[in-house]
Amino acid sequence: MTIEDLKENDLIIMECISGSRAYGLETPTSDTDIKGVFILPQSDFYGLNYIPQVSNETNDIVYYELGRFMELLVVNNPNILELLNSPQHAVLLKHPYLDIIEPSQILSKLCENTFGKFAISQIKKAKGLNKKILKPIDKKRKTVLEFCYVNYGNGSVPLTKFLSLKGFKQQDCGLTKIPNMKDVYGLYHNEDLGYKGIMKNDFSNSISLSSIPKNEIQQCLLYFNHDGYSSYCKDYKEYWLWVENRNEDRYENTMSHGKNYDAKNMMHTFRLLEMAIEIARDEKINVLRKDREFLLEIKSGKFDYNELLEKASEKQNEMEQAFKQSNLQEKPDDKMIRNLAFEIRKKFYALEKYRVGKGDSHP
Repeated sequence: MTIEDLKENDLIIMECISGSRAYGLETPTSDTDIKGVFILPQSDFYGLNYIPQVSNETNDIVYYELGRFMELLVVNNPNILELLNSPQHAVLLKHPYLDIIEPSQILSKLCENTFGKFAISQIKKAKGLNKKILKPIDKKRKTVLEFCYVNYGNGSVPLTKFLSLKGFKQQDCGLTKIPNMKDVYGLYHNEDLGYKGIMKNDFSNSISLSSIPKNEIQQCLLYFNHDGYSSYCKDYKEYWLWVENRNEDRYENTMSHGKNYDAKNMMHTFRLLEMAIEIARDEKINVLRKDREFLLEIKSGKFDYNELLEKASEKQNEMEQAFKQSNLQEKPDDKMIRNLAFEIRKKFYALEKYRVGKGDSHP
C-alpha cells in the first residue's frame, strides 16, 4: 500500500504538518514533514493484510495505522504524542471520531524516559560526533606494525623506527612468544631462514609467529599493543561508516559555524528536555515552542559545545526533579486506550467506505 492508495481510497483520518514547521522553528530552507493516521478497511484489518505504517522513500511523510498509533500512545512515544497534540496551524485533517482521545489521559511519567532520556542519548551522540570532527581518522588504515614497540638503548622506540635504524625488512623478521609476558615477543632477524615476518600483510589483524632455530640470537623484545590496535580498528570502522552515511548538508552546516557539533541535533535535544519539563510540571504538551529564539540560537551555533553540555546537564537535573514532584500517572491506562481503539474502529467500520479494501467485494 502506498500513500497514493491511502488518498485514493480516502483512508487518511488525520494529517498534520510535523517537524520544524509544527514547532515554529522553521527557516526558509526547512522541509515540510507530514505525519498522520489512516485506518485499514475492515477486510484488510481482519484478514492477512495488516499494514502498520506507510511512508515515502525519504520518510518525511509517514502515516500510522490506527492500531499502531494507539499502541505508540500507550508507551508515550514522543512523535505520536506530538502528532496528537499538533497545534491548530499544523492540523490539515482530523476526523471527529478521534476527538474522544483526551491527551491529558495519555500523558504519564513514562515521558521522562521517552522525551528526556532520549534527549540525553542525543547528547551522547553529539559527543561522539564532536570526537569524529575533532579527531578525523586517516583513510589509509594503520597496520599492526604501528602498534609495536621494542626495547632500545635505555628505553623503547616504535618498531618502525627500529627497523629503519637496523635496515631490517619486517618480512625477514621472526617472532616467538615470551613466557609469562602478555603481548611480549622475542624478535629475530635472518634473511635466509624464511621467517614468516612480523605480520603476514598490511591487512593482518595480529602478528605472526615463526619457528626459530636454537642458535639464533634475539635482536630485542617486541611489545604488541593489541588492545590499542583493536580500539583503533573499531574507531576506524565507525568513523568511515559515519563518513559514508552522514548527511552532507548537516555536516557542512556543522563545519560552517565552527563549533564542531551538530547544531540541529543539539537544538532538538534542548527542545525535548524542555518539553519533558513542561509535561511533568504542566501536564500538557506544547508542540509550538515559546523558546523559539533560544532554540534557533543553538541551531545557528551561537553557543560553545561545552557551554551547551553544561546547560543540558542543568536541564536534565531540572527535568528529573520535575518528574519527582509531578502528579502525572505512572503510566497510561493500557486498557482504557485499547478500549478507545476498539470504539473508534467500530465507528469507522460502521461506515460503508471502510468495510471493504481496494479490489475486494462484498460477500
